[in-house]
Formats: sequence, structure tokens, C-alpha cells
Amino acid sequence: MSGMETILTDAAPAPAGHYVQAVRAGDMLYISGQLPIRADRQPLPDTDFETQTRQALANMLEILKAAGGTPAHLARVTAYIVGVANWPDFNRIYAEMLPDARPARTVVPVPELHYGFLVEIDAIAYLPVPVPTP
Repeated sequence: MSGMETILTDAAPAPAGHYVQAVRAGDMLYISGQLPIRADRQPLPDTDFETQTRQALANMLEILKAAGGTPAHLARVTAYIVGVANWPDFNRIYAEMLPDARPARTVVPVPELHYGFLVEIDAIAYLPVPVPTP
């Protein structure tokens, strides 16, 4: 594989700005920051931190899946969370949703995020291109 490929899935919210859900460049997949927005853009059933975290992680995982990856392919995850007090809950939810994946990870406490959301997650995955068989 050469060049870059845009990844787009209906299983995650469509970009609302001048960006794409993800870009695959060779063996690397770069997933844009995912807010806790449902793919159908309907409101979440609850706006608490746990519900928002589960939705943002689910969006990231759906985009990864659309690119042909699994959680085992994640190389790095960055989470921006409003309030350092949410860190323990983030760790718990993250471990539940990615029980066997342990990519490099950074959690960045921030004072606020767009639209008043409490979490945003982006990721980088390594998706080796299959070597063609002769």
C-alpha cells in the first residue's frame, strides 16, 4: 500500500469540520479525536462521564474496525478528559472496553472541551499491510 487512504464509516459520527474520521498512511492509521457523539447524532441517553467515555471509545473502535483493525493494533491512545477527578473512572472504563489491549497511552486533564463534552479520544494504530503471496 502506498499513499494515503481516508477511512469513513457510518458506524461513527461523520466529521463536523474540515477533517476525516481517520487516515491510513501505509501501515499506520491515525484516528481523529472522537467526541461522545452517536453515529446517528441523536442525544446520548445520559450525559455523565461514564456514558460519554463509553461513546467516545466506541466511536474510536468502530473507525479502527472500519480500517480492518482490532484493539490489538492500537499503538497509542490519547484521551483528553475534563477534570483530573475523572481519571480513575476513565481508567476503569478504558480497561473494561479494551481488556486485552495495552497501547501506549496519555491522559490529558483539560479545563473544557468543545460543546461542553467531558472526553475526547484519538488514536494511532499499526495495521501491517499483508504481503502478497506469489
